[in-house]
Amino acid sequence: MSAIIADDTAGEVAMQPTVVEDELIAVIGEAGGAAASSQPKRRARPLDTRVTGQPGFVLHSYPHRETSLIIDVFSRDYGRIALVAKGAKRPLSKLRGVLQTFQPLSLSWSGKSEIRTLIAAEWVGGLLPLEKSALLCGFYLNELLVKLVARDDPHAALFDHYVTTLNQLAHQEPAPIVLRQFERALLKQTGVAGDFTRCTSSRQAVDPAENYVVDPERGPRLARAADSWPRVSGKTLLDMEREDYSDVVTQAQSKVLMRFLLAHHLGGAPLNTRQILIDLMQL
Repeated sequence: MSAIIADDTAGEVAMQPTVVEDELIAVIGEAGGAAASSQPKRRARPLDTRVTGQPGFVLHSYPHRETSLIIDVFSRDYGRIALVAKGAKRPLSKLRGVLQTFQPLSLSWSGKSEIRTLIAAEWVGGLLPLEKSALLCGFYLNELLVKLVARDDPHAALFDHYVTTLNQLAHQEPAPIVLRQFERALLKQTGVAGDFTRCTSSRQAVDPAENYVVDPERGPRLARAADSWPRVSGKTLLDMEREDYSDVVTQAQSKVLMRFLLAHHLGGAPLNTRQILIDLMQL
């Protein structure tokens, strides 16, 4: 496989995105821009002037000037970064067929600013394409990453979990379970998930037979009569900590709980693809 160099030269006619991909990429792109002010501040860290052969995925892209794109990339060792892909909008640019969502890429870039310059992109392969409902789930994952992961904040474990999740969706594993596992991993890796095995009010181990609510900032505590937060059983919390979603009650309660926790950490920013999934799949 030869790398595609990012420049303004024209190449072969490239594969065009589907209508569904176009619409959902636009949704995520608009949401990413609108949520920029509410995103967590990126951690100050030195920016490498040149990076080569970095595994990554395109989360979304939007036009830049007449012929270029700004792409939001999730890389394994550098986290979520923004790159300018020069000439990528040209009809004959080879980059049009490479810079697609859910395709494993090897990326090279340079620059010190927040938006760096794409030097080369190479399709790596190894994953089946997402289709139908799995494609919608994939865009939901991307929107979560755009809105909840700060730029230039490395999350290698979360990157690996993302790859695993795409593979599970492509092989038609149950979407509700796969999404709950990713949501929980995302909150853990970004440092906002509490320990589901211990009650914060009593400091005792969570009792499978008791009912709890989860404080988004602290963790589980025993449920009270006046609580308006979602109630879940101790068993559900322990199942989620073990990533065991075989119990239908755990599946139902974890769906409501994760929706509540994500809404809190998003600070009121809507999840456009989540609403699409709710409407179409009742996830």
